[in-house]
Amino acid sequence: MTTATIDRVERLLRTGADGPAAPGLDAHLAVHGPLTIPRKDDRNWSHAIWAEVAAAGLTGRGGGGFPAAAKWDAVTKSARRPLVVVNAMEGEPASAKDRTLLAWSPHLVLDGAEVAAALCGAREIIVCVADDRDPGARAVERAIAERGSARRGSAGRGIAISVARPPARYVTGEESALVSWLDQRDARPALRIDKSTPLRVGRRPVLLHNTETLAQVALIARHGAAWFRQMGTPEAPGTTLVTVSGAVRAPGVIEVALGTPVDELIARVGTTGPIGGLLLGGYGGAWLDPARMAVPFAPGPLAAAGATLGVGIVVVLPTSSCGIAETARIARYMAGESAGQCGPCVFGLPAVAEDLELLASGRAKADVLARIEDRCGSIEGRGACRHPDGVVRMIRSALAVFGADARDHASGRPCAAHGAPTILQFPSAPSAPLAAMAPSAVRSAW
Repeated sequence: MTTATIDRVERLLRTGADGPAAPGLDAHLAVHGPLTIPRKDDRNWSHAIWAEVAAAGLTGRGGGGFPAAAKWDAVTKSARRPLVVVNAMEGEPASAKDRTLLAWSPHLVLDGAEVAAALCGAREIIVCVADDRDPGARAVERAIAERGSARRGSAGRGIAISVARPPARYVTGEESALVSWLDQRDARPALRIDKSTPLRVGRRPVLLHNTETLAQVALIARHGAAWFRQMGTPEAPGTTLVTVSGAVRAPGVIEVALGTPVDELIARVGTTGPIGGLLLGGYGGAWLDPARMAVPFAPGPLAAAGATLGVGIVVVLPTSSCGIAETARIARYMAGESAGQCGPCVFGLPAVAEDLELLASGRAKADVLARIEDRCGSIEGRGACRHPDGVVRMIRSALAVFGADARDHASGRPCAAHGAPTILQFPSAPSAPLAAMAPSAVRSAW
Protein backbone atom coordinates (compact mmCIF):
# COMPACT_ATOMS: atom_id res chain seq x y z
CA MET A 1 0.00 0.00 0.00
CA THR A 2 1.51 3.29 -1.06
CA THR A 3 1.52 6.33 1.20
CA ALA A 4 2.39 8.77 -1.56
CA THR A 5 1.08 12.31 -1.21
CA ILE A 6 -2.13 12.79 -3.17
CA ASP A 7 -3.22 16.29 -4.16
CA ARG A 8 -5.90 17.65 -1.87
CA VAL A 9 -9.25 18.69 -3.26
CA GLU A 10 -10.64 21.82 -1.62
CA ARG A 11 -14.10 22.97 -2.52
CA LEU A 12 -16.34 22.29 0.45
CA LEU A 13 -13.39 22.43 2.86
CA ARG A 14 -11.52 25.36 1.36
CA THR A 15 -8.98 27.30 3.38
CA GLY A 16 -8.20 30.98 3.28
CA ALA A 17 -4.91 32.56 2.28
CA ASP A 18 -3.67 32.44 5.86
CA GLY A 19 -4.79 28.92 6.65
CA PRO A 20 -8.00 27.22 7.78
CA ALA A 21 -11.13 29.30 7.54
CA ALA A 22 -13.01 30.20 10.69
CA PRO A 23 -16.72 29.34 10.74
CA GLY A 24 -17.73 33.02 11.04
CA LEU A 25 -19.58 34.92 8.33
CA ASP A 26 -16.73 37.28 7.43
CA ALA A 27 -14.27 34.41 7.03
CA HIS A 28 -16.84 32.48 5.02
CA LEU A 29 -17.33 35.37 2.60
CA ALA A 30 -13.56 35.90 2.33
CA VAL A 31 -13.10 32.29 1.25
CA HIS A 32 -16.21 31.68 -0.88
CA GLY A 33 -17.27 35.17 -1.94
CA PRO A 34 -20.76 36.69 -1.84
CA LEU A 35 -23.88 34.90 -3.00
CA THR A 36 -26.74 36.93 -4.46
CA ILE A 37 -30.24 35.66 -3.67
CA PRO A 38 -33.22 37.80 -4.74
CA ARG A 39 -35.24 39.33 -1.91
CA LYS A 40 -38.54 38.47 -3.59
CA ASP A 41 -39.73 35.50 -5.62
CA ASP A 42 -38.02 35.70 -9.00
CA ARG A 43 -39.01 33.06 -11.54
CA ASN A 44 -36.16 33.89 -13.91
CA TRP A 45 -33.58 33.49 -11.14
CA SER A 46 -35.23 30.30 -9.88
CA HIS A 47 -35.30 28.77 -13.35
CA ALA A 48 -31.66 29.67 -13.93
CA ILE A 49 -30.50 28.10 -10.65
CA TRP A 50 -32.64 25.01 -11.19
CA ALA A 51 -31.13 24.60 -14.66
CA GLU A 52 -27.57 24.94 -13.34
CA VAL A 53 -28.10 22.34 -10.60
CA ALA A 54 -29.76 19.97 -13.11
CA ALA A 55 -26.91 20.48 -15.61
CA ALA A 56 -24.36 19.94 -12.84
CA GLY A 57 -25.78 16.46 -12.25
CA LEU A 58 -25.72 16.94 -8.48
CA THR A 59 -27.11 13.94 -6.65
CA GLY A 60 -27.91 13.70 -2.96
CA ARG A 61 -24.90 13.05 -0.74
CA GLY A 62 -26.96 11.51 2.05
CA GLY A 63 -26.91 7.97 0.69
CA GLY A 64 -29.88 7.87 -1.66
CA GLY A 65 -28.18 9.48 -4.65
CA PHE A 66 -31.44 11.06 -5.90
CA PRO A 67 -30.99 13.99 -8.33
CA ALA A 68 -31.25 17.24 -6.35
CA ALA A 69 -33.05 19.15 -9.09
CA ALA A 70 -35.73 16.44 -9.34
CA LYS A 71 -36.61 16.98 -5.67
CA TRP A 72 -37.02 20.69 -6.30
CA ASP A 73 -39.21 20.03 -9.31
CA ALA A 74 -41.53 17.87 -7.20
CA VAL A 75 -42.10 20.40 -4.40
CA THR A 76 -42.57 23.41 -6.70
CA LYS A 77 -45.60 21.71 -8.26
CA SER A 78 -47.51 22.00 -5.00
CA ALA A 79 -49.95 24.84 -4.43
CA ARG A 80 -48.54 25.30 -0.92
CA ARG A 81 -45.24 26.83 0.06
CA PRO A 82 -42.86 24.03 1.03
CA LEU A 83 -40.74 23.60 4.13
CA VAL A 84 -36.97 23.21 3.67
CA VAL A 85 -35.36 20.69 6.03
CA VAL A 86 -31.60 20.32 6.46
CA ASN A 87 -30.70 16.80 7.52
CA ALA A 88 -27.62 17.05 9.77
CA MET A 89 -28.53 13.98 11.84
CA GLU A 90 -25.57 11.81 10.78
CA GLY A 91 -26.98 8.57 12.12
CA GLU A 92 -24.16 6.47 10.66
CA PRO A 93 -21.69 5.90 13.54
CA ALA A 94 -18.71 5.81 11.17
CA SER A 95 -19.54 9.16 9.54
CA ALA A 96 -18.26 12.55 10.62
CA LYS A 97 -18.91 14.74 7.57
CA ASP A 98 -22.00 16.52 8.95
CA ARG A 99 -20.27 17.56 12.15
CA THR A 100 -17.21 18.57 10.10
CA LEU A 101 -19.22 20.77 7.74
CA LEU A 102 -21.15 22.39 10.58
CA ALA A 103 -17.94 23.13 12.48
CA TRP A 104 -15.93 24.13 9.41
CA SER A 105 -18.43 26.00 7.24
CA PRO A 106 -21.97 26.27 8.63
CA HIS A 107 -22.62 29.31 6.44
CA LEU A 108 -22.03 27.28 3.28
CA VAL A 109 -24.75 24.85 4.38
CA LEU A 110 -27.12 27.72 5.19
CA ASP A 111 -26.31 29.36 1.85
CA GLY A 112 -27.46 26.20 0.09
CA ALA A 113 -30.60 25.98 2.23
CA GLU A 114 -31.48 29.59 1.40
CA VAL A 115 -30.92 29.01 -2.31
CA ALA A 116 -33.27 26.04 -2.14
CA ALA A 117 -35.84 28.01 -0.14
CA ALA A 118 -35.74 30.97 -2.53
CA LEU A 119 -36.04 28.71 -5.55
CA CYS A 120 -39.11 26.83 -4.32
CA GLY A 121 -40.77 29.74 -2.49
CA ALA A 122 -40.29 28.40 1.05
CA ARG A 123 -40.54 30.72 4.02
CA GLU A 124 -39.11 28.40 6.66
CA ILE A 125 -35.92 26.36 7.05
CA ILE A 126 -35.41 23.81 9.83
CA VAL A 127 -31.92 22.45 10.49
CA CYS A 128 -32.14 19.06 12.23
CA VAL A 129 -29.18 18.20 14.46
CA ALA A 130 -29.28 15.11 16.71
CA ASP A 131 -29.90 15.75 20.39
CA ASP A 132 -26.46 14.41 21.30
CA ARG A 133 -24.59 16.79 18.96
CA ASP A 134 -24.55 20.05 20.92
CA PRO A 135 -21.44 21.52 19.19
CA GLY A 136 -23.06 21.21 15.76
CA ALA A 137 -26.30 22.77 16.98
CA ARG A 138 -24.43 25.67 18.58
CA ALA A 139 -22.43 26.26 15.39
CA VAL A 140 -25.65 26.54 13.36
CA GLU A 141 -27.33 28.78 15.93
CA ARG A 142 -24.32 31.14 15.92
CA ALA A 143 -24.34 31.22 12.12
CA ILE A 144 -28.08 32.01 12.05
CA ALA A 145 -27.56 34.84 14.54
CA GLU A 146 -24.68 36.24 12.48
CA ARG A 147 -26.77 36.27 9.33
CA GLY A 148 -29.59 38.01 11.14
CA SER A 149 -27.28 40.67 12.57
CA ALA A 150 -25.78 41.28 9.15
CA ARG A 151 -29.27 41.34 7.60
CA ARG A 152 -28.09 38.93 4.92
CA GLY A 153 -29.76 36.07 3.14
CA SER A 154 -32.85 34.84 4.93
CA ALA A 155 -33.07 37.96 7.09
CA GLY A 156 -33.68 40.02 3.96
CA ARG A 157 -36.22 37.57 2.53
CA GLY A 158 -38.36 36.99 5.60
CA ILE A 159 -37.31 33.33 5.84
CA ALA A 160 -37.34 31.88 9.35
CA ILE A 161 -34.45 29.52 10.19
CA SER A 162 -34.50 27.37 13.30
CA VAL A 163 -32.71 24.34 14.76
CA ALA A 164 -34.58 21.18 15.77
CA ARG A 165 -33.08 18.40 17.93
CA PRO A 166 -34.54 15.00 17.02
CA PRO A 167 -33.43 11.90 18.94
CA ALA A 168 -30.01 10.49 18.04
CA ARG A 169 -30.92 7.16 16.48
CA TYR A 170 -29.68 5.50 13.31
CA VAL A 171 -33.11 5.40 11.68
CA THR A 172 -34.03 8.98 12.62
CA GLY A 173 -31.66 10.23 9.94
CA GLU A 174 -33.66 8.45 7.22
CA GLU A 175 -35.62 11.20 5.49
CA SER A 176 -39.13 9.80 5.94
CA ALA A 177 -38.45 9.09 9.63
CA LEU A 178 -37.07 12.60 10.14
CA VAL A 179 -40.08 14.22 8.50
CA SER A 180 -42.38 11.97 10.55
CA TRP A 181 -40.67 13.23 13.71
CA LEU A 182 -41.11 16.85 12.64
CA ASP A 183 -44.76 16.20 11.86
CA GLN A 184 -45.82 13.90 14.68
CA ARG A 185 -42.74 13.45 16.92
CA ASP A 186 -42.67 9.79 15.85
CA ALA A 187 -39.44 8.96 14.02
CA ARG A 188 -40.55 5.92 12.05
CA PRO A 189 -39.36 5.45 8.47
CA ALA A 190 -41.76 4.54 5.69
CA LEU A 191 -41.25 2.48 2.58
CA ARG A 192 -41.24 4.91 -0.35
CA ILE A 193 -41.25 3.40 -3.82
CA ASP A 194 -41.49 6.75 -5.62
CA LYS A 195 -39.13 9.31 -4.07
CA SER A 196 -40.26 11.97 -6.52
CA THR A 197 -43.41 12.34 -4.40
CA PRO A 198 -42.56 14.84 -1.65
CA LEU A 199 -42.94 14.11 2.04
CA ARG A 200 -45.17 16.44 4.06
CA VAL A 201 -45.31 18.18 7.41
CA GLY A 202 -48.96 18.93 7.90
CA ARG A 203 -50.12 19.95 4.44
CA ARG A 204 -46.79 21.47 3.41
CA PRO A 205 -44.52 19.54 1.06
CA VAL A 206 -40.99 19.09 2.40
CA LEU A 207 -37.76 19.68 0.51
CA LEU A 208 -35.14 17.73 2.46
CA HIS A 209 -31.42 17.61 1.73
CA ASN A 210 -28.44 16.64 3.84
CA THR A 211 -25.75 19.15 4.75
CA GLU A 212 -23.26 18.19 2.04
CA THR A 213 -25.84 18.35 -0.75
CA LEU A 214 -26.82 21.89 0.27
CA ALA A 215 -23.18 22.97 0.57
CA GLN A 216 -22.70 21.74 -3.00
CA VAL A 217 -25.79 23.71 -4.06
CA ALA A 218 -24.22 26.86 -2.59
CA LEU A 219 -21.09 26.30 -4.68
CA ILE A 220 -23.03 25.61 -7.89
CA ALA A 221 -25.09 28.78 -7.33
CA ARG A 222 -21.82 30.72 -7.15
CA HIS A 223 -19.76 29.04 -9.88
CA GLY A 224 -22.17 27.18 -12.18
CA ALA A 225 -22.55 23.69 -13.58
CA ALA A 226 -19.50 23.74 -15.86
CA TRP A 227 -17.24 24.56 -12.91
CA PHE A 228 -18.83 21.79 -10.82
CA ARG A 229 -18.25 19.20 -13.55
CA GLN A 230 -14.56 20.02 -13.85
CA MET A 231 -14.04 17.33 -11.20
CA GLY A 232 -15.45 13.85 -11.02
CA THR A 233 -16.59 11.80 -14.00
CA PRO A 234 -19.26 12.43 -16.64
CA GLU A 235 -21.55 9.93 -14.90
CA ALA A 236 -20.65 11.07 -11.36
CA PRO A 237 -19.56 14.72 -11.47
CA GLY A 238 -18.19 16.81 -8.64
CA THR A 239 -16.51 16.08 -5.34
CA THR A 240 -17.70 14.33 -2.22
CA LEU A 241 -16.76 14.13 1.43
CA VAL A 242 -15.53 10.79 2.74
CA THR A 243 -15.01 9.75 6.36
CA VAL A 244 -12.07 7.37 6.55
CA SER A 245 -11.40 5.40 9.74
CA GLY A 246 -10.07 2.08 10.97
CA ALA A 247 -6.46 1.04 10.39
CA VAL A 248 -5.31 4.37 8.96
CA ARG A 249 -2.70 6.85 10.15
CA ALA A 250 -4.85 9.97 9.85
CA PRO A 251 -8.55 9.15 10.31
CA GLY A 252 -10.89 11.92 9.37
CA VAL A 253 -12.97 13.61 6.71
CA ILE A 254 -11.41 14.22 3.31
CA GLU A 255 -12.80 15.65 0.09
CA VAL A 256 -12.16 13.73 -3.14
CA ALA A 257 -13.28 13.92 -6.73
CA LEU A 258 -15.83 11.23 -7.52
CA GLY A 259 -14.13 8.54 -9.56
CA THR A 260 -10.92 8.65 -7.51
CA PRO A 261 -9.66 5.06 -7.14
CA VAL A 262 -10.25 3.73 -3.64
CA ASP A 263 -6.58 2.88 -3.20
CA GLU A 264 -5.63 6.49 -3.97
CA LEU A 265 -8.24 7.72 -1.52
CA ILE A 266 -6.72 5.54 1.19
CA ALA A 267 -3.24 6.74 0.28
CA ARG A 268 -4.39 10.21 1.35
CA VAL A 269 -4.57 9.04 4.96
CA GLY A 270 -2.01 6.22 4.96
CA THR A 271 -2.45 2.79 6.51
CA THR A 272 -1.01 1.21 9.63
CA GLY A 273 -0.39 -2.18 8.04
CA PRO A 274 -1.75 -4.79 5.62
CA ILE A 275 -5.45 -4.45 4.74
CA GLY A 276 -7.85 -7.33 5.32
CA GLY A 277 -11.00 -5.69 3.97
CA LEU A 278 -12.78 -2.40 3.38
CA LEU A 279 -16.25 -1.44 4.55
CA LEU A 280 -17.76 1.06 2.12
CA GLY A 281 -20.94 3.07 2.49
CA GLY A 282 -21.47 2.62 6.21
CA TYR A 283 -23.06 -0.05 8.38
CA GLY A 284 -25.75 -0.59 5.78
CA GLY A 285 -23.09 -0.71 3.06
CA ALA A 286 -20.88 -3.55 1.90
CA TRP A 287 -17.44 -5.08 2.38
CA LEU A 288 -14.94 -4.86 -0.47
CA ASP A 289 -12.11 -7.31 -1.12
CA PRO A 290 -8.70 -5.56 -0.87
CA ALA A 291 -7.86 -7.05 -4.28
CA ARG A 292 -10.44 -4.67 -5.77
CA MET A 293 -9.17 -1.44 -4.23
CA ALA A 294 -8.41 0.08 -7.63
CA VAL A 295 -12.18 0.49 -8.23
CA PRO A 296 -13.25 4.12 -8.76
CA PHE A 297 -15.08 5.69 -5.84
CA ALA A 298 -18.29 6.40 -7.73
CA PRO A 299 -21.78 4.82 -7.65
CA GLY A 300 -21.61 2.80 -10.89
CA PRO A 301 -18.17 1.21 -10.51
CA LEU A 302 -18.74 0.46 -6.82
CA ALA A 303 -22.06 -1.23 -7.55
CA ALA A 304 -20.36 -3.36 -10.22
CA ALA A 305 -17.80 -4.40 -7.59
CA GLY A 306 -20.56 -5.36 -5.15
CA ALA A 307 -20.08 -2.29 -2.96
CA THR A 308 -21.89 1.02 -2.50
CA LEU A 309 -21.06 4.70 -2.14
CA GLY A 310 -23.65 5.20 0.59
CA VAL A 311 -23.02 8.27 2.72
CA GLY A 312 -19.31 8.38 1.93
CA ILE A 313 -17.64 6.07 4.44
CA VAL A 314 -14.51 3.94 4.15
CA VAL A 315 -13.47 1.78 7.09
CA VAL A 316 -10.12 0.03 6.66
CA LEU A 317 -9.95 -3.38 8.35
CA PRO A 318 -6.44 -4.60 9.20
CA THR A 319 -5.43 -8.23 8.77
CA SER A 320 -5.09 -8.35 12.57
CA SER A 321 -8.89 -8.01 12.89
CA CYS A 322 -11.60 -10.57 12.15
CA GLY A 323 -14.06 -9.57 9.45
CA ILE A 324 -16.65 -12.05 10.73
CA ALA A 325 -16.47 -10.70 14.28
CA GLU A 326 -16.73 -7.09 13.08
CA THR A 327 -19.71 -7.99 10.91
CA ALA A 328 -21.40 -9.60 13.92
CA ARG A 329 -20.86 -6.41 15.92
CA ILE A 330 -22.41 -4.28 13.17
CA ALA A 331 -25.36 -6.65 12.83
CA ARG A 332 -26.02 -6.52 16.58
CA TYR A 333 -25.87 -2.73 16.59
CA MET A 334 -28.16 -2.44 13.57
CA ALA A 335 -30.65 -4.86 15.15
CA GLY A 336 -30.79 -2.55 18.15
CA GLU A 337 -31.48 0.45 15.92
CA SER A 338 -34.73 -0.96 14.54
CA ALA A 339 -37.78 1.27 14.44
CA GLY A 340 -39.70 -1.69 15.84
CA GLN A 341 -42.50 -1.58 13.28
CA CYS A 342 -42.08 -4.79 11.28
CA GLY A 343 -41.08 -8.43 11.73
CA PRO A 344 -37.91 -8.43 9.61
CA CYS A 345 -36.37 -5.83 11.94
CA VAL A 346 -37.88 -6.89 15.27
CA PHE A 347 -37.25 -10.62 14.89
CA GLY A 348 -35.09 -11.19 11.81
CA LEU A 349 -32.16 -8.88 12.53
CA PRO A 350 -31.59 -10.05 16.15
CA ALA A 351 -31.74 -13.68 15.00
CA VAL A 352 -29.17 -13.24 12.25
CA ALA A 353 -26.99 -11.17 14.61
CA GLU A 354 -27.00 -14.06 17.09
CA ASP A 355 -26.02 -16.50 14.34
CA LEU A 356 -23.12 -14.26 13.36
CA GLU A 357 -21.96 -13.99 16.97
CA LEU A 358 -21.94 -17.77 17.28
CA LEU A 359 -20.12 -18.04 13.96
CA ALA A 360 -17.50 -15.50 15.04
CA SER A 361 -16.77 -17.42 18.24
CA GLY A 362 -16.63 -20.80 16.47
CA ARG A 363 -19.51 -22.14 18.58
CA ALA A 364 -22.15 -22.36 15.83
CA LYS A 365 -23.57 -25.56 14.39
CA ALA A 366 -22.28 -26.78 11.04
CA ASP A 367 -25.32 -25.47 9.16
CA VAL A 368 -24.89 -21.89 10.38
CA LEU A 369 -23.90 -20.44 6.99
CA ALA A 370 -26.96 -21.90 5.28
CA ARG A 371 -29.14 -20.67 8.14
CA ILE A 372 -27.75 -17.13 7.86
CA GLU A 373 -28.48 -17.09 4.14
CA ASP A 374 -32.01 -18.40 4.71
CA ARG A 375 -32.67 -15.71 7.26
CA CYS A 376 -31.24 -13.02 5.00
CA GLY A 377 -33.57 -14.22 2.25
CA SER A 378 -36.54 -13.99 4.60
CA ILE A 379 -35.60 -10.44 5.67
CA GLU A 380 -34.69 -8.86 2.34
CA GLY A 381 -37.39 -6.76 0.71
CA ARG A 382 -39.95 -7.39 3.44
CA GLY A 383 -39.29 -4.51 5.80
CA ALA A 384 -41.33 -1.34 6.18
CA CYS A 385 -38.20 0.57 5.14
CA ARG A 386 -34.76 -0.16 3.68
CA HIS A 387 -33.00 -0.56 7.03
CA PRO A 388 -33.06 -4.38 7.10
CA ASP A 389 -32.08 -4.56 3.41
CA GLY A 390 -28.91 -2.62 4.13
CA VAL A 391 -27.98 -5.01 6.94
CA VAL A 392 -28.57 -8.01 4.68
CA ARG A 393 -26.37 -6.51 1.97
CA MET A 394 -23.58 -5.92 4.48
CA ILE A 395 -23.80 -9.48 5.85
CA ARG A 396 -23.83 -11.13 2.45
CA SER A 397 -20.83 -9.10 1.33
CA ALA A 398 -18.95 -10.19 4.46
CA LEU A 399 -19.63 -13.86 3.80
CA ALA A 400 -18.28 -13.38 0.27
CA VAL A 401 -15.19 -11.28 1.07
CA PHE A 402 -14.31 -13.28 4.18
CA GLY A 403 -15.62 -16.57 2.78
CA ALA A 404 -12.64 -18.74 3.71
CA ASP A 405 -12.64 -17.41 7.27
CA ALA A 406 -16.41 -17.92 7.52
CA ARG A 407 -16.05 -21.59 6.55
CA ASP A 408 -13.26 -22.10 9.09
CA HIS A 409 -15.34 -20.45 11.81
CA ALA A 410 -18.32 -22.63 10.87
CA SER A 411 -16.09 -25.70 11.23
CA GLY A 412 -15.20 -24.71 14.79
CA ARG A 413 -11.82 -23.22 13.87
CA PRO A 414 -12.20 -19.47 14.46
CA CYS A 415 -9.29 -17.27 13.43
CA ALA A 416 -6.91 -15.99 16.09
CA ALA A 417 -8.22 -12.44 15.59
CA HIS A 418 -11.84 -13.21 16.50
CA GLY A 419 -11.32 -11.88 20.01
CA ALA A 420 -9.49 -8.71 18.97
CA PRO A 421 -10.94 -5.33 20.02
CA THR A 422 -13.19 -3.68 17.46
CA ILE A 423 -11.83 -1.03 15.11
CA LEU A 424 -15.36 0.21 14.41
CA GLN A 425 -17.20 3.23 15.81
CA PHE A 426 -20.29 2.71 17.97
CA PRO A 427 -22.23 5.39 19.88
CA SER A 428 -22.07 3.55 23.20
CA ALA A 429 -18.26 3.45 23.21
CA PRO A 430 -16.77 5.68 20.52
CA SER A 431 -13.02 5.42 20.14
CA ALA A 432 -10.93 8.56 20.41
CA PRO A 433 -9.66 9.07 16.85
CA LEU A 434 -13.07 9.62 15.28
CA ALA A 435 -15.10 10.83 18.25
CA ALA A 436 -12.63 13.60 19.08
CA MET A 437 -12.14 14.79 15.50
CA ALA A 438 -12.34 18.49 14.76
CA PRO A 439 -11.90 19.82 11.23
CA SER A 440 -8.65 21.65 12.01
CA ALA A 441 -7.13 18.59 13.67
CA VAL A 442 -8.20 16.27 10.89
CA ARG A 443 -6.89 18.44 8.10
CA SER A 444 -3.59 19.21 9.78
CA ALA A 445 -2.59 15.59 9.26
CA TRP A 446 -2.45 16.18 5.51
